Amino acid sequence: MRPAQTAPPDRPVTRNLGPLLRLLGLVRPYLGRVLLAALALLVAAGSVLAFGQVIREVVDSGLTTGSEAALARALALFLGVVLAMGLAILVRSYLLAWIGERVVADLRRAVFDRVLGLDVGFFETARTGEVISRLTSDTALLQVVVGSTLAQALRTLLLALGGIVMLALTSPRLTGLVLLGTPLVILPLWLLGHRVRRLSRASQDRIADVGAYVDEVLHAIRTVQAFCHEAVDRARYGERVETAFTTALERARLGALLSGVAVTITFGAIGVVLWLGGREVLAGRLSGGELSAFLFYAVLVASSVGNLSELAGDLLRGAGASERLMELLATQAQIRAPAQPLPLPEPPRGRIEFAGIRFAYPAHPGVAVLHDLNLDIAPGERVALVGPSGAGKTTLFQLLLRFYDPQQGCIRFDGVALPDLDPAALRARIAMVPQDPVIFAADAWENIRYGLAGVTDEQVRAAADAAHASEFLDRLPDGFGTFLGERGVRLSGGQRQRIAIARALLRDPTLLLLDEATSALDAESERLVQLALAGLMEGRTSMVIAHRLATVRRVDRILVLDQGRVVASGDHAQLMAQDGLYARLARLQFRGEGDLV
Repeated sequence: MRPAQTAPPDRPVTRNLGPLLRLLGLVRPYLGRVLLAALALLVAAGSVLAFGQVIREVVDSGLTTGSEAALARALALFLGVVLAMGLAILVRSYLLAWIGERVVADLRRAVFDRVLGLDVGFFETARTGEVISRLTSDTALLQVVVGSTLAQALRTLLLALGGIVMLALTSPRLTGLVLLGTPLVILPLWLLGHRVRRLSRASQDRIADVGAYVDEVLHAIRTVQAFCHEAVDRARYGERVETAFTTALERARLGALLSGVAVTITFGAIGVVLWLGGREVLAGRLSGGELSAFLFYAVLVASSVGNLSELAGDLLRGAGASERLMELLATQAQIRAPAQPLPLPEPPRGRIEFAGIRFAYPAHPGVAVLHDLNLDIAPGERVALVGPSGAGKTTLFQLLLRFYDPQQGCIRFDGVALPDLDPAALRARIAMVPQDPVIFAADAWENIRYGLAGVTDEQVRAAADAAHASEFLDRLPDGFGTFLGERGVRLSGGQRQRIAIARALLRDPTLLLLDEATSALDAESERLVQLALAGLMEGRTSMVIAHRLATVRRVDRILVLDQGRVVASGDHAQLMAQDGLYARLARLQFRGEGDLV
């Protein structure tokens, strides 16, 4: 496991709510509901502001005059305002919750679609756990922010602005005095809010670190337990959790301080307003009802400012989550289809050409894996790639699947350069059987027909028969419908290989890539897999990374790679006679198999 890591230093820190505004593009399709929710929001806020006038009416017309009729009118006005506010809140709450859920669902789909379309090179440097964290915890946070917090913030802002307007209408003189003291309220809130903004993004990053470590450990749980690494992982996970806790606690501490300071300052200001307003009443410049209304609006504005200071922290956390998701949405795949891709010739032939290829992986751009490599494979030819680790064998497969593009040279498939093709059209003609095949958490039907639509059960069973997989699948409790476990844990290595071969057979590829498909199998499993591979390779271009004698003997040509170059080519006998690298590798790997040497 990797030691604890801090967030990358180049990760931007959210300093404003701008990233939340970038969600407006996702809101546009639901503009009608947004406008209706905004109208309900205005009515609800207006109803609250109307209470100040109701209070003034009650004091000046009802209580001061002693008229029961005036008091009844004031009560009727009060009930009318309450009814309007209740209906507006009902409509607003439902619509904003619907919009929040819908927008976040759309965002999840958009981000996942983008992640699926990113090239393999992106995942060389990105931590899978962090990507998962963005798709889960960040979207969950946004769901709360967009569906609830943002609406509360807009409502509170409207109340604050409307309250200030009503203050000015009630007593311009007192309002002027209040506004003069506004900087004393805003300045400390802004200074504290600046620190809360930085910690909001940092808190999300620490949560992502926790998720990334969990993902890494659980995916390697067998290795963790086999090497008795549990105590170390517990300690390292604890370190990450404590780091996340410390960051969140610091954010909470500053948020609490921000709220406390805001409430103290604003309500302290109300006391000053009450004193000044009392002097205005005594001087006859203000009525009792107007002072009551003024105090109502002053309390409303003060509480709104206090609420905004609390909501600001949540909004900034949402902005941080939005920024992280928008980073993913803005990431462009390096490997993508051209504007007008060329079609592959029909019928497919399977000719492969490598011309002057130089390639280095994006994670290590200064270390070339392939150097001026030239290679021509005829249609239907079966070629084995042999060489020491790091010679570039698997890299050739990665380039053929166009997971990467070479820095120099050109690769052609049936005469068409790979960058001129739609990657999906290219990969549809290729099937790969890796050394460690991927089995998904599903049944055999779904695993074998993976990536193919409209394939019948009869076709799946025929492929399984040809791959010698039906014999063990039929013995499972529910046959082909048996759940195979997470990553195929209920199957042996040979069984997983035969399912992968059945998957490749069903695809009926033009080019077959075999990456040491039998290297980790026992003798009986290898025999069955070799039988399946023999049928799979029949009549199609095949490239095999293998050192097993049975596999090497089946091919038409053996290519020997060393340090990114083809250093020898020929059949087994020819290469053994040359007594070069191939012969040395063969003697080392197959010592004791006299028929090889």
